[in-house]
Amino acid sequence: MAAFKHQSTCVIHGGHDRTAPGSLATPLYQSATFVFPNCESGGARFAGEESGPIYTRLGNPTTDELERRMALLEGAEEAVAFGSGMGAVSGALLSQLSCGDHLVAAIGLYGCTHALISEQLPRFGIESTSVDFSDIHAVEAAIQPNTRVLYLETPVNPHLAVYDLDAIVALARRKGLLTIVDNTFMTPLLQQPLRHGVDMVLHSATKYLNGHGDVIAGVVCGRTELMAPVRMAIRKDIGAVLSPHDAWLILRGMKTLALRMERHNDNAMAVAHFLEAHPKVSRVYYPGLPSHPGHRLLGRQMRGAGGVLALELTGGYDTAVRFVNQLKLFSIAVSLGDAESLVQHPASMTHSPYSAEDRAAAGISDNMVRLAVGLEHIEDILADLKQALATCDETSNAVDLAGEETP
Repeated sequence: MAAFKHQSTCVIHGGHDRTAPGSLATPLYQSATFVFPNCESGGARFAGEESGPIYTRLGNPTTDELERRMALLEGAEEAVAFGSGMGAVSGALLSQLSCGDHLVAAIGLYGCTHALISEQLPRFGIESTSVDFSDIHAVEAAIQPNTRVLYLETPVNPHLAVYDLDAIVALARRKGLLTIVDNTFMTPLLQQPLRHGVDMVLHSATKYLNGHGDVIAGVVCGRTELMAPVRMAIRKDIGAVLSPHDAWLILRGMKTLALRMERHNDNAMAVAHFLEAHPKVSRVYYPGLPSHPGHRLLGRQMRGAGGVLALELTGGYDTAVRFVNQLKLFSIAVSLGDAESLVQHPASMTHSPYSAEDRAAAGISDNMVRLAVGLEHIEDILADLKQALATCDETSNAVDLAGEETP
């Protein structure tokens, strides 16, 4: 496979098998199992002495192309696709952690990732400590003799905190630890953690990689030595397998990834500037703004700020709910990366698995709203935000001393 200078070319051609009989588009191998030419060949494939498909839970030619493309985009030796983003998270962690091990996780992770780490892994004797990864001294203080992994998202869901990968990797190497980074919000086009020395990077391919809201998928990328247990132990034996049809849809969606990310970035930046100047918005979380602490890493670590931002309204919980419900163009849905603009309320939706105390520690307030800015015309997006904000009169949420709402 030829090496491409630009990733916008790689998202279209990377990993494509040109030996397929005359097909410009990736063939869809919608088959559970594969036929061997003879018994000896079947035995050789199971023994790893001969290449070729065996059974789709072990690998599929359509999925293989997606994995090759993702490895090229992330600068990895290999990639392993999963049937969901959480399958990828679980696969990455379970491949490296055993009973008695400990990991240090960033605060404010996606709610289901937090639940996996705080509720499920302890059932198997794997403990964790959550800290703010913007404080490298706090991360180092959380490391124990049995710590094996540092796990983080950057930017963080939902408040878009950005962590310095170079500093984190330097600490991990000094302590002999593995680093695993969720790169979903950025995609390989805006950030490549492996280039900064991170050991494993993962994505919810449901989001920007697919881009059309019709697939659930995940992928993990890294060195061959790390991907081998992810592929041949965790995915094979636990079975969070991506269907070839979903892999085919993601490959098709990725052909427009570069164009989509450019529009997502431009629209989100315009929205962030609009919201930061609005009197009913108390704070905007978006790394593209100079007011955001992570802005300093633009250019060095990130090539763009992405299409997701969060805001806090000047009112409380009721104001946030009213704002969400008044939006017309934005659909209320807990995803991102689609053509459509989406809105959700983290405290009651994606981060509801957190306790109130954990949400407070992670900086997820009741009046926070997350926007996944889509591909619509920016004038229509801003018009929808304006009309929804116009309904958010914070005084309408006031409660008098008798406990009744003030009219």
